[in-house]
Amino acid sequence: MSVSTQGSPRDAYVRIEHLSKRFGDFPAVDDVSLEIHRGEIFCLLGGSGSGKTTLLRLLAGFESPGAGRIYLDGEDMSAIPPHRRPVNMMFQSYALFPHMSVEKNVAFGLEQERLGREEIKRRVGEILEIVRMTPYALRKPHQLSGGQRQRVALARALVKRPKLLLLDEPLAALDRKLREHTQFELLAIHARLGVTFVVVTHDQQEAMTLASRMGVMNRGRIVQVGTPAEIYEAPATRFVADFIGSVNLFEGRALESQDGCHTIECAELGGAIRVVRPHAEAGAVTPSHGALVWVAVRPERIDIEPHAAADAPADGRTRLEGVVKEVGYMGEMSVYLVAIGSGRTLRVTRPNVAQPGARRIMREDRVRLSWRATSPVVLRE
Repeated sequence: MSVSTQGSPRDAYVRIEHLSKRFGDFPAVDDVSLEIHRGEIFCLLGGSGSGKTTLLRLLAGFESPGAGRIYLDGEDMSAIPPHRRPVNMMFQSYALFPHMSVEKNVAFGLEQERLGREEIKRRVGEILEIVRMTPYALRKPHQLSGGQRQRVALARALVKRPKLLLLDEPLAALDRKLREHTQFELLAIHARLGVTFVVVTHDQQEAMTLASRMGVMNRGRIVQVGTPAEIYEAPATRFVADFIGSVNLFEGRALESQDGCHTIECAELGGAIRVVRPHAEAGAVTPSHGALVWVAVRPERIDIEPHAAADAPADGRTRLEGVVKEVGYMGEMSVYLVAIGSGRTLRVTRPNVAQPGARRIMREDRVRLSWRATSPVVLRE
């Protein structure tokens, strides 16, 4: 299986064609085809062992493909060694030289290329200004915070002006708050320089924040490519739906499907439900009558209200009753685990925007759940 982006070949700045890499009998990268556009941030997202880091190392030239081709700006890179590729890589560990100052670390690659002293000084000064590290130019790495070391590593990778910058889990060493702050700094630097970034991460939130587009990897293959919104709102497979964010998945049988409107018999939900999705969506399916399907509903798409609330009009929504078994307060939102009549437990999230003094939904409360016909996604695999 290979998944390509929707751009035309002339839009492809990086083009990967049927790329494979095996370690013994293990297919680390399995027949991957992919197009990455000039100037975008493309994130490779997947769990451990999905192949994302191996694919990054193939792009860098640190691994040789068993089959397939890699093109960068129209030039075949497949057999070109790493030091001759217009590509630079920022490692998760940052790999800064501890005995060198910030400016010496950043200048190292340029000195290896034997650029003139004034040219090196100018380019190092420019990139330190962009990453806001000029005041720390004479400090050693041990005198810097984690976020500052991350910016030095980024400056060192960018100062050589690569056509392609590869980032392997670039923010993994930072604490959560600093990681969130640095994500936006990285976006600002990218917007200023316009270099094409390929970022490997296992962090879904990081990928959703950084990516112009992203590719979800599983077992050495890219199973879906799209914008963060496309992948979250219209997953192509059960794996993608379950891997990206939280989701409630229900098995069912297709009774009727036409022009994006589906009627699904779902015993776990107490009968037939209606699903309406745009037919042009990337993951849209038209299952045949009686086909096994899954219905995926995101927790934030489910409305929850006390059981005593007034009856709502019949507006085509799916409606259920249940009992709250657990409540998790997470500051900006609460998470509810609700057991329904079939024995299934649904995950529901709700923003904490109630007026002060209003009664919250509590554990063991009876509640009503509902969602619009446009909220679920129908999946076949």
